[in-house]
Amino acid sequence: MRSTIARFTLIFVVAFSASTLSAKDSLGIFESWGAFRDAPNGRCYAIATPLPTASKRDIAAYASVGTWPQRRLRGQVYFKLGRRTRPGTRISLRVGNSWYKMSGSRSDVWAFDAQTNAAILAGMRSSQSMTIAAFDTRGNRFTDRYPLAGAATAIDAATLACGRK
Repeated sequence: MRSTIARFTLIFVVAFSASTLSAKDSLGIFESWGAFRDAPNGRCYAIATPLPTASKRDIAAYASVGTWPQRRLRGQVYFKLGRRTRPGTRISLRVGNSWYKMSGSRSDVWAFDAQTNAAILAGMRSSQSMTIAAFDTRGNRFTDRYPLAGAATAIDAATLACGRK
C-alpha cells in the first residue's frame, strides 16, 4: 500500500506543478489508480502511471480520466505518453480485447470523438489492462501498459467529487 501511495505521489508531483500541490485534494487510492480534486481549477480526475518497462521513457507517462464541470466535460480520457511521437504516427489503444485509434500529437493523446471516449471508459470498467502504442521520434515502437484494477472506483470518485458543481 505504501509503495502505491508513493508511486502516485511521485506522478502527482511530476505531472502537475509543484506550486499548486497544496491545492489538490486526494480523494483516495484505489489499487493502481488514484483520484484527486483540484478545487481552484474546478476539475477532478482519476490517474495512474504505467507499469515499468525495460525501454526508457523520456517523459513521465500517465493515463487520466477527468471531469471539468465548468467546461462541461465528464469522463474525458487522456494519456501523456512516455515518449514523443513521430509526426503522423498511428496511436493505438487496446482495452481488453478492443482496439481504438487515438488522436494526439507529441506525447498528448485522447479519443477521436465522444463515442470512442465512451467506449474506452466502458472497456476500462470491464477489462484488466490497457496498452497504448505508437512510434517515437526515432522510429521505435513503444508501449505504455496500465493495470485497470481500481480504475472504475477512482473514476467514480473523481466524477462524484465534481458532479455537484
